[in-house]
Parts: sequence; C-alpha cells; structure tokens
Amino acid sequence: MAAVDLPTPRVGPVGAHAPKPMRVVLNWGRRYSLWVFNFGLACCAIEFIAASMGRYDFMRLGVIPLAPGPRQADLMVVSGTVTDKMAPAVRRLYDQMPEPKYVISFGACSNSGGPYWDSYSVTKGVDTIIPVDVYVPGCPPRPEALLQGILKLQEKIAAERIGQSVPKRYAGHRLASAADLTRPLVEQPLLSRATSASGG
Repeated sequence: MAAVDLPTPRVGPVGAHAPKPMRVVLNWGRRYSLWVFNFGLACCAIEFIAASMGRYDFMRLGVIPLAPGPRQADLMVVSGTVTDKMAPAVRRLYDQMPEPKYVISFGACSNSGGPYWDSYSVTKGVDTIIPVDVYVPGCPPRPEALLQGILKLQEKIAAERIGQSVPKRYAGHRLASAADLTRPLVEQPLLSRATSASGG
C-alpha cells in the first residue's frame, strides 16, 4: 500500500492561539509533577528531609521526593558542600537527567562554598559545574526557604515556552564536562617536572 501524505490539520480562526493553551497545559503538568533527585552532601540535607516530612510536606506542591534515579528525575536539589572530588559525580548525574531538568542550589555551601569557600578542596559554588535555576540562601536554610524556592521554580516553569531550546536557558554559562572536572589533588612540583623533562 502506498504512503499517503495527510493534509495539514486546520483548527479554524483560533489557530493562531492554539499554542498558548497547549503551553499552559504542558507547563502546568511539569511544574506540579517534579520528581526530585536529592544530592544531600552536608547538614543542609537534614533541612531538605524536614521539608519532605509531615510538618512542611512539599508533596502538596507537586514535588515527589526520592526519584528512583537521575533518569526519572526532573529536579536536582544540591544541598551541602560540593567538594572537587564530588563535582564530577554531580555533573555526571546531572547529564543523565532528561530534559527539561531544573536545579535548586540549597544553602550557602552549595551556592558559594559557604564557610569553607577558602578551602583547597571545596568547589566555589555548584553553578561552576551545572546551571542553577533557583538559589536558596542560608546556613542552613529553613525548610520554609526550600518551599519558597520551589514556588519560585514553579513560577519560572509556568513562564517557559514549549519550543525553548536548552542552550538559550543558560546562555553565556560555560559548563565543563565531568571529565574536565577531574584533577589530581596534588600536583607535581615544578622542580621535579623540570628534572624529569631534562632526563636527569
């Protein structure tokens, strides 16, 4: 049987307005069914757990905690101190999440390194390795602050365009790959490098 091209469907004079209702429906579904992949790295993770318990219960906002893995998650919450050793794992799991995906940086350590910003082993903010949509300040932030961050993220999702490309969302943000983030903790001293290069 020969293939037949179907005619382009027409919806009448309201065709120009058809994408907007569809965008509203899709964005409504996305913002109220966020599966969370939690990266609890330090004390902020306890506040994240408190926000998921009965007193605050962020499931009433449409946030489902504990996704089975990164491939089923929509939202990554990085809560705690990201070290240089952990950074490649954070980036690798972020890359495994399907689009559209969102990130909340929860707490001062995740935002900028916090009280450990001058440590040789601490990443100076998770936004140096993955793009962040919402920053929640505090050391540690209260569970109410996470609820406010989720509401801000849902406002952002509601305003998205359906065909919006991912690179435009993070225009101007240089992202390293997981392989670029791996580096030795101790570098070879300059004197021994010069000696080994000269062969003596």
